[in-house]
Amino acid sequence: MSIRLIVKEPDPVLREIAMEVTKFNPNLKKLLKDMAETMYDAEGVGLAAPQIGISKRVIVVDVGDENGLVEMVNPVIVEQDGEQLGPEGCLSIPNLNGEVRRADRIVVQGQNSDGEPITVNASGYFARAFQHEIDHLNGILFTDLAESVYDISDRPRKGGE
Repeated sequence: MSIRLIVKEPDPVLREIAMEVTKFNPNLKKLLKDMAETMYDAEGVGLAAPQIGISKRVIVVDVGDENGLVEMVNPVIVEQDGEQLGPEGCLSIPNLNGEVRRADRIVVQGQNSDGEPITVNASGYFARAFQHEIDHLNGILFTDLAESVYDISDRPRKGGE
């Protein structure tokens, strides 16, 4: 596996609508492993394939709770409920955080690396991370949704998505 370069805003790939994955093969498995390794190396809690320059509907999320690492291909939010307002950062937009309003509970359907259907029920921070990463697949950045944005360049880095 290998650590990939994380692209930064204003790279145009971050504004593209990512393509659906139709081939489930060893290359996809390697991509998912590389994405997880890259996310952990950058001390993030989520990463979408466009953030490493690949316009495919692939995400990894690990917020450090009992859910562990979740790899998902072609994720779609099929249910959402409640509301939360909280801070978000992004590995592709270093030194900025913002307050973003998100659903508090979501149900996400997608596929695993073998193409088998999977469903994830997420709430709180876990739900926030999924919504953030799925937005990346649609060319949306947290700064597009933030009610406020603030510079954190003088603070120590702790977990981005």
